[in-house]
Amino acid sequence: MPNKGSEMKSAVVTGGTRGIGYAIAEALLKQELKVFICGTAQAGVDRAVQQLKNAHGDRIAGAVCNVRNYEQVRAMMAQAAQRNGGPDILVNNAGIGIFSSVEKMALEDWRATIETNLSGLFYCCHEAIPLMRKSGGGYIINIGSLAGRNFFPGGSAYSASKAGLIAFSEALMQEVRYDHIRVSYIMPGSVETEFGSSTPAADPSKTWKLLPEDVAEAAIDLLRSNPRSLSSRVEIRPSEPKR
Repeated sequence: MPNKGSEMKSAVVTGGTRGIGYAIAEALLKQELKVFICGTAQAGVDRAVQQLKNAHGDRIAGAVCNVRNYEQVRAMMAQAAQRNGGPDILVNNAGIGIFSSVEKMALEDWRATIETNLSGLFYCCHEAIPLMRKSGGGYIINIGSLAGRNFFPGGSAYSASKAGLIAFSEALMQEVRYDHIRVSYIMPGSVETEFGSSTPAADPSKTWKLLPEDVAEAAIDLLRSNPRSLSSRVEIRPSEPKR
């Protein structure tokens, strides 16, 4: 997994207790990295850490952190760095989806969406970049959505947050490239997870949607790429969506 001369050893994955974040954390563990995850509920963090520890040993740890809260992000990142060093990799996956018309959307739902999906992204990068620069570089992967380009009724808050993620990622990529920090963002289409109000299919093999493991595979492919190249944007969608 080349970057910094194949020295990538540790990763932080936000929203890593389930869905895409959990799949990415597991994929990173399979690459022999030390991984630190966070989530908003202690029970969820404990459950995910124990499940991953059963399969991959003590290279996994986690903490409660709501990325809307800068002080919690700062504490989480410091805890991860103290335990594992780095981070060499930051995966900004934490996100929420609340869908409503502009007229009917509660103000708190708007704030929660923007603060989680966009401000939380900024807070995590703000804390991780100095650590990466100090250690000689790293890789930041932001999990976006095709909804950041393809807009739809009821998706004003979510699409705005993911369009902001795209703009943020593109600007950040140019800011830190000469610090040997690469920045990419992945834009999945429909994924079979508990995101929003969705209920995952009982048999994932029968869904037309992407699986969390598909997004995790795209993230690992980015990390494996030669440091001289950068796939700054990856779009991934179901190959045979529902008609």
